[in-house]
Amino acid sequence: MRSTEEPGRPEDRPQLSLVMPCYNEESAIRYSIPRLAEAFETAGHRLQIVAVDNGSVDRTGEIIRELAAEYRCVTPYRVEVNQGYGFGALSGITICDAPWIGFIPADGEVDAEDVVRLFEAAMAADGWIVAKVRRRFRMDGLLRKIVSTSYNLFVRFLWPRLRSLDINGNPKLLPRDVLLAMKLRSTGWFLDPEILIKAHYLGVRVLEFNAFARMRGSGLSHVRAATAWEFFWKLLRYRFSGELARWRAEVPNLDVLQERSKQLETDVARAGAN
Repeated sequence: MRSTEEPGRPEDRPQLSLVMPCYNEESAIRYSIPRLAEAFETAGHRLQIVAVDNGSVDRTGEIIRELAAEYRCVTPYRVEVNQGYGFGALSGITICDAPWIGFIPADGEVDAEDVVRLFEAAMAADGWIVAKVRRRFRMDGLLRKIVSTSYNLFVRFLWPRLRSLDINGNPKLLPRDVLLAMKLRSTGWFLDPEILIKAHYLGVRVLEFNAFARMRGSGLSHVRAATAWEFFWKLLRYRFSGELARWRAEVPNLDVLQERSKQLETDVARAGAN
C-alpha cells in the first residue's frame, strides 16, 4: 500500500517478486494490483509487483505508472510489441529483486489473500518447491471444464510422475535459483507446463494450494479454444524432441544452487529483522 519509507534500504528488499504480464488489462489491474499490494502489506510480507505492460494498445501502461506512483511495491516494465504471455513474463524476471519469484495473471482470478497464504506455505515448506494454486472451484462452462480436464490428464499421461492436478494454475512461486536453472524459453501459454515439467526433472517438489477461482470481473480472457489444441501438439513435441535432453545437459549442480538460494533467503530475512 502507500508508504512514506525511503526505498533502497536493506530491510526494504522484497521477499517475493510477482511478475504480472498485462495485455490490454486496463479494467482488471485497477482491482488486482491494489488488492495484492494491500494484502501483502497487511500480512507483513515485503512484495514487489513487476507489472509488465505487455505491448498493450489501451491505457494499461498509463494505469500501471499511476499505480507505481501510489504503491511503492509496484515496478513498471514495458514490452513494446506483444510476443505472447510467456514473453512478457520472462521479460519481467530481469528486474525482480527477491529470492522468490512468481508469475501471476492480471485478471484477479485468485483472491489476493489466497496468494498471501500460498507464499506463507511456500516459506514454511521443508525443501525446494514450486508453490502453485490449484483452482479447485472454477466457474467455467461445461466445454471448458472438459477441455481442461482432458488437457491435465494428457500431461499426466506423458509425464506420469508429474505432481500437479492443475498444470496451468497460477500463481506459481519458485526460488530464484530454481527458476534461473530452468532456462525457460516459452514465449506463449506453454510457459506453465514448461515450469512444471522442468521442476519434475530437477526433483523440485510441487506444493498445490486449493483456491477458489473467480470469474473475470472485467476485460476479456486472452485464452481461446484453439489455445488448448496448441498445448496438445506442443506437449507431444516437447516430450519426444531432444529439447529436454539438451536442457538437462546444461543444468548446473543442483546442490550448489540449493545452498546459494538458501543463503539468499537467510540474508533477506535477517535484513528485514534488523
